[in-house]
Amino acid sequence: MSALPGVVMTAAAADLLARLQERHGPVMFHQSGGCCDGSSPMCYPRGDFLVGDRDVLLGVLDAGPDGVPVWISGPQDEVWKHTQLVIDVVPGRGGGFSLQAPDGVRFLSRGRVFTDAEQAELAATPAITGAAYERGERPSVRGPVITLDKAATPGTCSPRGG
Repeated sequence: MSALPGVVMTAAAADLLARLQERHGPVMFHQSGGCCDGSSPMCYPRGDFLVGDRDVLLGVLDAGPDGVPVWISGPQDEVWKHTQLVIDVVPGRGGGFSLQAPDGVRFLSRGRVFTDAEQAELAATPAITGAAYERGERPSVRGPVITLDKAATPGTCSPRGG
């Protein structure tokens, strides 16, 4: 996998993930396809959601000792492959199946379009599928905490402290 993370998180998402991991142990995300949950990233206790052989690992967030894997279906990855997923938290009710639902907040997917150079780097590296993950493949980097740059175009992100 590329040294470029396919997924990053905001500080609010990192804080909520820490609380959820204290309550539930290791967790994971699956980016919803949009049916019931409007394309929300759904957070589950690790192992409660069965990752398919063709699901694609967007990356592992740098949260907790083992990180938090973030998955997406293969067909949806084809549509979103030009975009870095930014997991954020906003007030409101999310999908009833996601762990944060009782907390009055919901995870939200934002996106940042990869530059041409970043897209070329990603295209040169094969994706890690559910089957490959089961065989032990892991990304070389974890998705860091970022800040949303409110002064720039909406959705533009910058590294935390940058």
